[in-house]
Amino acid sequence: SDLAGETAAALAATSLLFRDVDSEYSEECLRHARELYKFANTYRGLYHEAIRNAAQYYESTDYGDELAWAAAWLFKATNESKYLEDAEHHYQYFHLKERPNEFFYNKKVAGVQVLLGQLTGQFEYQNAARAFCDFSIKQQKRTPKGLVYIDKFGTLCHAANVAFLCLQAADYSSIGNPVEYREFAKQQIHYMLGGGGRSYVVGWGFNPPQQPHHAPSSCPNLPAPCGWPELTRKAPNPQILYGALVSGPDEADKFRDHREDYVYTEVTLDYNAGFTSALAGLLQLHVKRK
Repeated sequence: SDLAGETAAALAATSLLFRDVDSEYSEECLRHARELYKFANTYRGLYHEAIRNAAQYYESTDYGDELAWAAAWLFKATNESKYLEDAEHHYQYFHLKERPNEFFYNKKVAGVQVLLGQLTGQFEYQNAARAFCDFSIKQQKRTPKGLVYIDKFGTLCHAANVAFLCLQAADYSSIGNPVEYREFAKQQIHYMLGGGGRSYVVGWGFNPPQQPHHAPSSCPNLPAPCGWPELTRKAPNPQILYGALVSGPDEADKFRDHREDYVYTEVTLDYNAGFTSALAGLLQLHVKRK
């Protein structure tokens, strides 16, 4: 349910994006989104129970948030009330009213709260979204240089995800303080780009990471062989993985640029997702001001 639900949400969002550009592709995405949501809602369970090797890397602890997430996105894409009814049912049934501390692949609750707050205008969802952003901005633990610190794994990913979500919430003054939310997002992303004293984006800015924990970029040019010895080689990666956001510093803003030390140098698609989205949101604000 979690994997199928998340994929359904992504396809529903994609159908919206392409609706005025490629209607045929948009309809195909929406059709598959409907099918996947139906599957996720009918055959409930965690994906790593079927794909067992995934648990050691991306364990999933629940699926109620993904079901609500998928239904909410399908309502946004179709305006069909049955999907909103499902989303609101899942929200109550799976107890998604809590104030989460994070927003990432395994915890979509805050995203559900913001999206339902936008779609319905109801106080319950908007108040929950406000509680999340206000806590993140005013009470969440920070490093000495101001980075929101949620977890030692994917430190920057967590901060970027919160920044992106609160940028979304800022578009609705009924949720919270738009100026405060946008300034917070800008500060977090600025830290990642160099505001904390160094860049954490490979190939960009001042003193960027040289040894991301990434196999292909660790390999020398062909036809030279590539194997496990490359992991421990004390030199910059031969290939530059432009744009990759590394896991990031520790709670004291300290960073170890060593390929083997994946706690600091890991790169993943989900690490970049919220970061790239937040950049797009900040760029949109910049363009609007021109």
